[in-house]
Amino acid sequence: MSATVVPLPPSSSSETIAFLRRMASMVSGRNGEMLLRAAALIESLAQRAMTAERLYHRQQEENTRGTELREAAELASDAWARQNDELLAQLAEVTAAAAAERTSFNAERGKLSCLMQDAETHIGKLTTELETLRASVDSFSETVVSVPIEALRLARTQFEFLSGSFARKGDVVSQAMSEIGGFAIDQALTAKKTAGPA
Repeated sequence: MSATVVPLPPSSSSETIAFLRRMASMVSGRNGEMLLRAAALIESLAQRAMTAERLYHRQQEENTRGTELREAAELASDAWARQNDELLAQLAEVTAAAAAERTSFNAERGKLSCLMQDAETHIGKLTTELETLRASVDSFSETVVSVPIEALRLARTQFEFLSGSFARKGDVVSQAMSEIGGFAIDQALTAKKTAGPA
């Protein structure tokens, strides 16, 4: 029995498979087997196609998610790199400022150390000179002479003048000696007032 050739309608694979199975049931022999085999093959291919399509969509979703994650990781990495660069720049600035401060501090400490040494040397010299002047005044006091008060006042005025003159010239030793001489005369005049007329 001959079968009528009917073009397959443009329908889904399940309709095509159902159509082939119906045709196979109407056709006997090798043609029926071929139709059944074709239906089974189409069904298998359709399942494989659907599986492949599902895998493709899943792979596409994973690729999209992977791309998003990679982009997010790149953004985070860029942000971290920028922050790291900023922190390194700040650290370099702070380190440079600290080094400059340390250098400045060491220079100031060196200057102050020199000034202290100079001051100690100067104080030592002045102390020696003062002791020499005290010894001189003490030896002078042992040899007291009678002098008119007007002569002492005149000498006191001269010592003040000399002291001011030495101070302007920066001669500290001579200024100190002049002030000590004036002080000795002041003491003599004070002692005279305290003792009163004889």
